[in-house]
Amino acid sequence: MSECHTSRRRFLQAAGAVPAAFVLGFHLPLAMAADAPARDPDDINAWLRIDGDGSVTIMVPSAELGQGVMTSAPMLIAEELECDWKQVRAELAPTDPVYNNRMFKVQATASSTSARWSFEPLRRIGATAREMLREAAAQSWDVPVAECRAVQGVVRHEASGRTLGYGALAARAAALPRPASVALKDPRDWKLLGRPTDRLDIPLKTRGAAVFGVDVKVPRMLVGSVMACPAFGGKLHRVEARPALAVRGVRRVVPLDDAVVVLADSYWTARKGLAALRPDWKLPQGEPVGDAALMAGYREAARSASALALRNGDPDAHMQGGQAYTAEYEVPYLAHATMEPMNATADVRADRAEIWGPTQVCGEIAHRLAPVLGLPAERIVVHSTFVGGGFGRREEFDVFIQAALASKAAGQPVKLIWSREEDIQHDFYRPAAAARFSAVLAPGAAGIRALDARLACSSIYIRNFPDRVKGGVDPKSVEGVVDLPYALPNVAVRHAMVNTAVPVGFWRGVGYTQNTFFAESFIDELAHHARTDPLQFRLRLLAERPRQADLLRRLAQQAGWGGAPAGRFQGVALSQAWGSLCATVVELSVRDKRITLHRIVNAIDCGTVINPATVERQLEGASIWGLSAALSGVITIGDGRVQQSNFHDYPLLRLAQTPRFEAMLVQSGERIGGVGESAVPTLAPALANALFAATGERIRSLPLARHGFELA
Repeated sequence: MSECHTSRRRFLQAAGAVPAAFVLGFHLPLAMAADAPARDPDDINAWLRIDGDGSVTIMVPSAELGQGVMTSAPMLIAEELECDWKQVRAELAPTDPVYNNRMFKVQATASSTSARWSFEPLRRIGATAREMLREAAAQSWDVPVAECRAVQGVVRHEASGRTLGYGALAARAAALPRPASVALKDPRDWKLLGRPTDRLDIPLKTRGAAVFGVDVKVPRMLVGSVMACPAFGGKLHRVEARPALAVRGVRRVVPLDDAVVVLADSYWTARKGLAALRPDWKLPQGEPVGDAALMAGYREAARSASALALRNGDPDAHMQGGQAYTAEYEVPYLAHATMEPMNATADVRADRAEIWGPTQVCGEIAHRLAPVLGLPAERIVVHSTFVGGGFGRREEFDVFIQAALASKAAGQPVKLIWSREEDIQHDFYRPAAAARFSAVLAPGAAGIRALDARLACSSIYIRNFPDRVKGGVDPKSVEGVVDLPYALPNVAVRHAMVNTAVPVGFWRGVGYTQNTFFAESFIDELAHHARTDPLQFRLRLLAERPRQADLLRRLAQQAGWGGAPAGRFQGVALSQAWGSLCATVVELSVRDKRITLHRIVNAIDCGTVINPATVERQLEGASIWGLSAALSGVITIGDGRVQQSNFHDYPLLRLAQTPRFEAMLVQSGERIGGVGESAVPTLAPALANALFAATGERIRSLPLARHGFELA
């Protein structure tokens, strides 16, 4: 059966032991790395290996975050290669520019791009290998290649019935020149793509054999625990190490700029040593930031937002002379709370370094560590592991920098593991945000004549990508409003960038998570003012958007819109993001503010579906993610620090609380879109809109717990 492996050693041993084609070692010796020529990203050798027994090992360029890329990426190659899927194995690719995400030009897994960037290149890799195998067979038989057909891991000569397996052809095919061009299969001829396919990584995970970052073991390794200054912007003034060193098994205390690390023989010993310390922190000057002042600042900034992010038509003129409806919204900071704690392992030596860990940006880590360690990036080797939850948090470098500095100080390998408290209180949070929406309805309530949206939010890009912030507008702060799925004639979107001491970063769904809640809640309010069914009101706005309207109609039919049983109520929301369209209906009932969720129905049009089973699971996971945040997700700030610390005060949805999910996958044939984040933005507004239908209470801020709602 198909399998998934992560051992580089196993791969290289197999490459030397079995006659094979399309093989290249994944890491050159470190001393040679700086002088190694860049490889062609379309080089077959970088992507697959065919062994003598016909088994095919395929390299996966993206991080496996649980989204199923270790199955979907091999499916793309295998479909065109015409191999036997039962003989396919998947391998995490090493850190190498040949595996760069071609949308980002760096090896990274983010923004629901894994399928989008690789959809054509990986199929072309498979098709190229297929044609080389056909040519090898034709030469073996001395027949025209047109008479040779590849199917299920063999090449068949149609006229004579002779066959040769890929394993027997591999060596000869490897010696052939790569064809200049190849034809990709017509989707109507696909045998694998578009069909539910079991994930290759699940057997490894269920056996406990998958190596996550926290599982990494290196000879002579110490294990570290860290305590950072609890206040934003604070520094470590001094720390007396002796209390920690008095704990048996503690080997070293490493002071950092804003934290202290205790290194020991085990994690729990390091934690015990850390608890014995009383660091003296140098807190930032000025009044400590607090939640009330922060949110008041966002609200005021939204009302006066002036940086223009979008203008269509003449919204200012059309806002005059009609009944203007206005509503204000806000959302809090949110943490990532990944199930696998933040961790990294580093072995830093005088002339080189080796790094292991769960990351979404393996291609960037060496460049970030180089100036910190005083080493050339070419002397730093990075190994990716399985990732126990990414959600954007693993796009940061903080834990890798800490581990590397601790290893350098200790002179031996260090695995650094954050506690849950450290994780919750030292995250890069989903920004808090506020919005003010105003609109005038078209005559006869036939649509929206003009819309004015004003948003206030901290910039995510300003820290690492300041060049992407233009005219005072961070694109991540306005996405979901500047690209509404509706065709509106007169729209203005303005932004106020409010940067504070609270660190913010990418969170699953990014700006769409707050802005779709704002926009789709307001659309629902306008439907109510227009005395029109919320779904029908949206369809009016989609008169010039047939693809979006088709998805919404399909969803309405699947969800039985307007036909919920007595006592149940429905809410709907629509978004377009990451090249996909997603719409959600939440069906619920409420009694004494206790919510019973009966159904959550998601419909997605991602153009082309690679693996329906994976897409359905991603929709469910995204809905659970969005539901946790909408119900109870909130990070509050007091005295310049985060007040939450663990799952008791930052709760996540539990399995027993999850409702019934239904998924509708629409294959429109449009360009492939992303899936992993698509159902996050629509969950909160669909839920809030359903609550309005049930109770008449309009929800303009999250989480629902602040309004007294809870799950039954």
